[in-house]
Amino acid sequence: MRSAAPPGVAVSALESFLAESVPGLVNGQLDVRLLSGGRSNLTYLVTDGRDRWVLRRPPLGHVLATAHDMAREFRVLQALHPTDVPVPEPIVRAGPEVIGAPFYLMGFVEGIVPRERRWLETLSGATAVELAETLIEVLAHLHRIVPGDVGLSDLGRPTGYLDRQLSRWTRQLQASRSRDVDDLVRLGERLKERLPRRGTAALVHGDYRLDNVVVDPEGTQVRSVLDWEMATLGDPLTDLASAVVWWDGIRGLDSPVAAVPGDVPGYPSGNVLVEAYARRTGHDLAELPWYFGFAFYKIAVIFEGIHYRARQGLTVGEGFDRLGALVPGLVERGHTALRAWS
Repeated sequence: MRSAAPPGVAVSALESFLAESVPGLVNGQLDVRLLSGGRSNLTYLVTDGRDRWVLRRPPLGHVLATAHDMAREFRVLQALHPTDVPVPEPIVRAGPEVIGAPFYLMGFVEGIVPRERRWLETLSGATAVELAETLIEVLAHLHRIVPGDVGLSDLGRPTGYLDRQLSRWTRQLQASRSRDVDDLVRLGERLKERLPRRGTAALVHGDYRLDNVVVDPEGTQVRSVLDWEMATLGDPLTDLASAVVWWDGIRGLDSPVAAVPGDVPGYPSGNVLVEAYARRTGHDLAELPWYFGFAFYKIAVIFEGIHYRARQGLTVGEGFDRLGALVPGLVERGHTALRAWS
């Protein structure tokens, strides 16, 4: 007898759909369990006892209307799978008629998703540096891709990208605001006042960080990059700033999202990531402090939205009730980043 299905997946309907759409894929009854959820798209492990896959669908509750587009995320996987940017194999997608929400199924990638501090602590100092370098090497590969060469030239509009990003997250804050967050509002205003006017554009991940990749058990190779829901054409420095802020910019805040390498003795600072990116791309990083400020702003808005949903009981998983308490610290660090750019 299979285990009880988690919220968000109608397992019998999924079995019928896969039997018809991908004949021979599944051998027997499916078991489905939640891998992660609530912060972004929900992620489930699907198995028939022989093979494993991963299913992604939107969260159960309040979301930004343009986010969580399954067709878009699936398309990005299809485009990148043949390239030197490692991604899971895309298998099939469907609209809401099957399980009650749009979803897609992808291959399961063996390895470690570096979310646990105890795993990070198993690596030597030299290997920790190699992990940082490898993380940035893959990011540089992504930013070197010519979008038209992989059929993604229409994925977004690079012109005005930063302005639209600020507007998007400001709208998200307005739609999920349930308490006084005046300092967060002011951070958004300061970012708007000092918006960089760069012409560089690339295919960007949108949420690039260590716990959004799968690595080999030794920590020396990135086997897959996950969570492409925010991918678009835009400013590549937003990806670099995201990677650095999640690496050590939120150290000391006791984030329940994932272990912070900067909190682990022996791990290099975010400067190592910045220097590795500069070597591999040659990009001008003079305005990077603004991008750090924006990264803190974006994370703070996301956490505020989760705080809003958690109060309504619309999150699935553990730790989401703690994220609201991190918002003031994130906002303070965002303001500090902008002051460093004065």
